[in-house]
Amino acid sequence: MSQPMKAAVLYGARDLRVETSVRPELRSGMVLLRNRRVGICGSDMHYFEHGYCAAFVPDRPFVLGHELSAVVVSVADDVNAIGVGERVTVNPARACGTCEYCKAGRGNLCRSTIVIGSASTTPPTDGALAEFVLVRSDQCHALPSEIDDRLGAMIEPLAVAMHAVKRAGAVSGKRALVTGAGTIGLLVALVAKAFGAVPVAVSDMIPARRSKAHELGADVALDPASDDFSDQVRTLTGEGFDFIFEASGSSRALHRAFHLVRPGGTIVQIGTLGTEDTPLPANLIMNKEINFIGSMRYGNVFDEAIRLVSAGRINLRPLINEEFSLDDAVKAFEFASDKTRSLKVQIQL
Repeated sequence: MSQPMKAAVLYGARDLRVETSVRPELRSGMVLLRNRRVGICGSDMHYFEHGYCAAFVPDRPFVLGHELSAVVVSVADDVNAIGVGERVTVNPARACGTCEYCKAGRGNLCRSTIVIGSASTTPPTDGALAEFVLVRSDQCHALPSEIDDRLGAMIEPLAVAMHAVKRAGAVSGKRALVTGAGTIGLLVALVAKAFGAVPVAVSDMIPARRSKAHELGADVALDPASDDFSDQVRTLTGEGFDFIFEASGSSRALHRAFHLVRPGGTIVQIGTLGTEDTPLPANLIMNKEINFIGSMRYGNVFDEAIRLVSAGRINLRPLINEEFSLDDAVKAFEFASDKTRSLKVQIQL
């Protein structure tokens, strides 16, 4: 018999309703989780503000949320690797495990991936902004006692940042710029710094976010709208940055990155640019031999991310600046939409 649960269901742009839904039923290979903390991601905000996220357009109402910490409440009979009562964080992307990409260790490129809280599939897959969520057992990663529920729900965005830095290659001793000081951009800066990049610069239009970048340890926080922005970059780097991580999702920021990167340098695209094509300076890419690469979700970095946080190498706590209850989910999204105040907003269940 179906059991009820409370959930925040998105019906359309700015139409989020906290209502009674149906608790997922346990299936083979799966575990049922009781959610404790869920973070609001940039993609969640796209769905909330526009009703869709880039090319992902939901064809029915669905539950948002994919950054979570939770407790295992039941496991299928064929699951042995995880037990009831364990605290976990979750890789929300469930790859097939059998395709060419999965076998090559690049499950983030699997064409059959199912992501919770996403309309990347039809119909969309319900997410974690509910009392319970169902995931495959291998999506769960155990949390040590020193990582509380707040930090546990930050492991997923940290994994995005770690994958991006690893896509760039060896950053130790190299000059790095992160464009966009939202949660992902700031996490990229933290990871790049932890991996030895120097200096690590962050650029953002919003003063509060530049201040947060300084607070978190960025060597330089730049205003891309300032008249002397290019002069500041030349003073700081000479010919430009070795690595630029584009985390703003701004076509203008991306285009400028090709002028700010050194010859032979690398640009990593992390931010979602939308569905329209963005013109790129092909001759400049050729003349400067610029490496332009994409970074999609994450590779197998969740356990490494957990170890770095557990060891105190990366401090995630300053990024969390507001918490709401599930009943106040609409207020949480409205607060998160104000980029001058919000950074990482979490919902406690």
